[in-house]
Amino acid sequence: MNTSKTYTVAEAQTRMEGYCAYQERCHKEVEQKLREMKMIPQASEIIIGHLLQHNFLNESRFSQAFARGKFNHKKWGKRRIVSELKSRYISEYNIRLALKEISEADYLSTFDTLSEKRFNQLDSEKNLQKKRKKFIDYLLYRGWETHLIYEKSRELIK
Repeated sequence: MNTSKTYTVAEAQTRMEGYCAYQERCHKEVEQKLREMKMIPQASEIIIGHLLQHNFLNESRFSQAFARGKFNHKKWGKRRIVSELKSRYISEYNIRLALKEISEADYLSTFDTLSEKRFNQLDSEKNLQKKRKKFIDYLLYRGWETHLIYEKSRELIK
């Protein structure tokens, strides 16, 4: 016996309005959620059209909020933000728009703070090569630009 709930288009639409109102979403997340709800493609198209028309779903707004959030809270660099947005099929135009949400001064200031914090966490590592590798790997994983990372590692690790 299959106990998965089925939804009418109206019910699914109402649920998706709530889903999008709770937090900014991208098309990929909405499509995934509709698939999980077992909605047929035609119904999904109607619902997505409704969400776009009534501004529940807005890719520019999503990408800007995503960039601000990941930068401010997770301290991600631009490379990681761009990569994550691309994985969600966000357009180049919206990616450029999203990156404008991060001021250059804040970006460099956050990088300095983050890199110095990480450098100090590695105090117990006496091997300079290992320390440099751990420092660089950490910042690369977070998506910071290589020229910034190598410049900072030369400045901090002597």
